[in-house]
Amino acid sequence: MPNESITSPAQTDKEYLDGQMFVKMAQGGAAQLRSNAEEVNKLNVFPVPDGDTGDNMRMTIESGVAALEKVESSDNLAEVMMALSRGMLLGARGNSGVILSQLFAGLAKGLEAHEKADAKTLGEALLMGVKQAYGSVMTPTEGTILTVAREATEYAVSRINEESTIRTLFADLMHEMYTSLQRTPEILVVLKQAGVVDSGGAGLFYIMDGFNRVLNGEEIREDESTSVMAAKAAPAVDLDAFGPDDVMTYGYCTEMLLRLQTSKVDLDTFDETVIKEFLSTIGDSIACFRTESVVKIHVHTKTPEKVLAFCHQYGEFLTLKVENMSLQHNETLEEEAPAPAPVIPAEKKKYGVVAVCSGNGIEEVFKELGVDVVVSGGQTQNPSTADFLDAFEQICAEHIFVFPNNGNILLAARQAAEIYTDAAIHVVESKDLGAGYVAISSMDLSEEDVDAILEQAREAMSGAATGMISPAIRTADLDGVHIEDGDFIGFVGKHMLVAEKDCAAAACALCDKMLADGEKFMLSIFTGKTATEEDTAALEAHLAANHPDVEFYVIEGGQDVYPYIFIAE
Repeated sequence: MPNESITSPAQTDKEYLDGQMFVKMAQGGAAQLRSNAEEVNKLNVFPVPDGDTGDNMRMTIESGVAALEKVESSDNLAEVMMALSRGMLLGARGNSGVILSQLFAGLAKGLEAHEKADAKTLGEALLMGVKQAYGSVMTPTEGTILTVAREATEYAVSRINEESTIRTLFADLMHEMYTSLQRTPEILVVLKQAGVVDSGGAGLFYIMDGFNRVLNGEEIREDESTSVMAAKAAPAVDLDAFGPDDVMTYGYCTEMLLRLQTSKVDLDTFDETVIKEFLSTIGDSIACFRTESVVKIHVHTKTPEKVLAFCHQYGEFLTLKVENMSLQHNETLEEEAPAPAPVIPAEKKKYGVVAVCSGNGIEEVFKELGVDVVVSGGQTQNPSTADFLDAFEQICAEHIFVFPNNGNILLAARQAAEIYTDAAIHVVESKDLGAGYVAISSMDLSEEDVDAILEQAREAMSGAATGMISPAIRTADLDGVHIEDGDFIGFVGKHMLVAEKDCAAAACALCDKMLADGEKFMLSIFTGKTATEEDTAALEAHLAANHPDVEFYVIEGGQDVYPYIFIAE
């Protein structure tokens, strides 16, 4: 495929960094990570085909770069940095993506009063970024992206003198960032066991390498198949799926980012509730929330032109998308019909619940447990901060309990909770599917005391264990278990327990390990897309023969990657 130039050669004043140069650097950083995202994904501690750090960080910085469209011609560094930071905060996915967004948020704060910056000013702002990134994590772990960012920044700043330039600062930054990344296995034992460096640190290295290359006048080229334009290309539409005699039934999915304009509203007093109330009169599945001067809007309506006209009186559109849902429905008639969009009640209820999971069967189980909104996602599909904000908007409640059900999703959920103001958001630290499953099952939402409900959830989670079976993608030795590429491995949390050549054998062995203490009497088994009837039958026979006191249930989960997920309680 032909190559496409994402950034053009550029020279910069050795003394100062301005807005236009930083736009080019950000584009180059995103392009460099995009070209190496799969390599970062493979730096997974577990040899499981679910690595997503590279994709999470890529989507996070690409969200920031997309937000630069309106300021890409600006010379004002502070203005550019603020736009990039806002875009990254909303688009942040996974823990590494959230930490990355916080690093740039701190950098933006450090530059908020500077139209351009010299090496000393930029160095101080980088230190602020590192401080904010560390502050975003309740218990920072060394040997990760945090260490790589801190050590590189401290080294580069320590070498600043009167002759320093932006280029020398970045040269020092990149030198120590590479060195620090190579040291991560010596700091974090699990990395050394797996024979990899930290994936988040590697992602940060590629981003900053792109920055540095553009700063020094290099072109960053990438294959057209991974270019920004290719990534944003719209899927082909079957125009015959909605003909001249069809009737508009499902309306239009209408989404936009609206930049409030000072010429139209008073930013200090404007309340976006006026938009939300209007949308409720012409549609449903409404999401409307504000971040500084940008309002994100989502609605299903048969009259999108009314949405545009109403919103236009308050500002200008940054992005706009209107899709015919009847056409989408007709294209998928052979598949299961989509569930009707949730209708937001007029009156607030006391409690609402949001949970993250993937797989049609698993999602259905969580809805049956009383979850109001399921955010589709999990490992390999980490939802963004904005995805959580959309989910909160669909629930009209005073208190919303959030179950991320994955340790890599916690930070995005917390970041959304800090932004959202229309309800009290309680993020429950469910770090795996089983924790969320038993916690939600135990909750008594007739209880008036919020803290009592949270305590119920935490107590229930403490008694559950989640095990997973997955094919291995490389040879490794973890926790005393030797793994060959192609084996089926079984693990609970971060502990590798079994490796077998056969999927059913691995599933049986993992169940034996999980039930060995004799304290678990119930086992829920979610079968994935690749689980076979023969393997499941062999597993059921094994459990019946070897664990007669354990009550087990087989549920068609439909999840990717993992043929079996076990929840023991």
